[in-house]
Amino acid sequence: MSISEIYYMPAIEIAMAIREKKLSPVEVVDAILARVDKLNPKLNAYCTLLTDDARKQAKAAENLVMEGGEIGVLHGVPVSIKDLVFTKGVRTTFGSRIYENFIPDADNVVVERLKAAGAIVMGKTNTPEFGFMGVTDNLLFGPTRNPWNLERHAGGSSGGAAAAVVSGMGPLAIGTDGGGSIRIPSSFCGAFGLKPSYGRVPRGPGLPDWQTLSHTGPITRTVTDAALMMEVIAGRDDRDINSLPETKLEYLPSFKGDLKGLKVGWSPDLGYALVDPEVLAITTTALGVFESLGAEVEDAGLKLENQGRTFTIIWGVTLASEVADKLEEWRGEMDPRLVQMAERGMNVRAIDYAYAAQARKEFWSQIQPSFEKYDVLLTPATSVPAFDVSTYQVTEIAGVKGSPALEWTPFTYPFNFTGQPAASVPCGWTEDGLPVGLQIVGRRFADATVLRVAAAFEKAAPWADKYPALD
Repeated sequence: MSISEIYYMPAIEIAMAIREKKLSPVEVVDAILARVDKLNPKLNAYCTLLTDDARKQAKAAENLVMEGGEIGVLHGVPVSIKDLVFTKGVRTTFGSRIYENFIPDADNVVVERLKAAGAIVMGKTNTPEFGFMGVTDNLLFGPTRNPWNLERHAGGSSGGAAAAVVSGMGPLAIGTDGGGSIRIPSSFCGAFGLKPSYGRVPRGPGLPDWQTLSHTGPITRTVTDAALMMEVIAGRDDRDINSLPETKLEYLPSFKGDLKGLKVGWSPDLGYALVDPEVLAITTTALGVFESLGAEVEDAGLKLENQGRTFTIIWGVTLASEVADKLEEWRGEMDPRLVQMAERGMNVRAIDYAYAAQARKEFWSQIQPSFEKYDVLLTPATSVPAFDVSTYQVTEIAGVKGSPALEWTPFTYPFNFTGQPAASVPCGWTEDGLPVGLQIVGRRFADATVLRVAAAFEKAAPWADKYPALD
């Protein structure tokens, strides 16, 4: 097998080939490291690369296979970890100069489980400082660029993870999502990204829990690989008080070839969002795929209230709680936009925060009836395709200028409020060759349904065989 064949080989196929001794973990890791060496200078997806350690892990994995030892389901498969997630003995910076030399003494639960399944950690992927915005750029490492156009953003805050997967620098990546940070970069880069149900994948040890907003989940090229990852990382762990009680969860067996009888609601704007006309056209066209698979698709007619201000209050206060005690010493070394956001959060009155928490609950009462009627809800993943890497904000959408900060991500953060499972699947490309993502939102705790629907869509409208022109 050639090195180039390994770059885009699905993780489930790599694991099987290793198990059958048709492929060595050493070959796999060497191929991925060669790919990283070639492309990371262009993309800046990895901020810390574990070259020597990965090769050491690969050799040990190879020896275990040859000796006939017991191996895990991801034995010898490379994985990257977002730089917000603790990795024992490996620098974890949170994209901040404050933690430039910080080395955790424990693994996050997710990392612990991936290692136990035999996965080989290749390194840490880039993120904005403390994951505070929807594009990946920071003062420590600089911007991560989009594999489809190096002058465009990869999205954020798991931009390094998505760019690495799509460019063939590893089949599996761990991201986190506090307001769209898995789904936004997956949409921008043309990856599959799943925000699992809140509590489905345990969190910690690590930074504060972002007030029940942040979820940890997979970013992959294929739905099957994400399902395989979920079987490893999901399930109860009492170190996380919010972890759900189910254990030994299985997602791959739930995949079916069609979606007969599935009730699908479609909302092009949730009742308030502005959407780029090309994004709207591409996502609307994707509805025909679901109908061809036997699903019953209809406009959900949603007229929800824009929760941008509510999200800004909760997110800002939470961010302030993480950095307030560091501002006096580190202000000049921090992203000015982060400082501004944190200072606004510090000035929020307790009563206004309580009102925001109540508004979050009221939003659930608005959206919940739709999930009595529909098995899944479809929306665009983002309002725009990837935009210029020299800016961090969109100033115009659908001819409307002066868009607020959250205007281009109106579809993602509402479902961090509700904790529902939500995924972004590639559903087409713009005339400029940029990916467009479709968001699939499931009922509470229905992660398996989201994966099944995404897998059926992928089979009918595959995307993983489309590669960016990076070579």
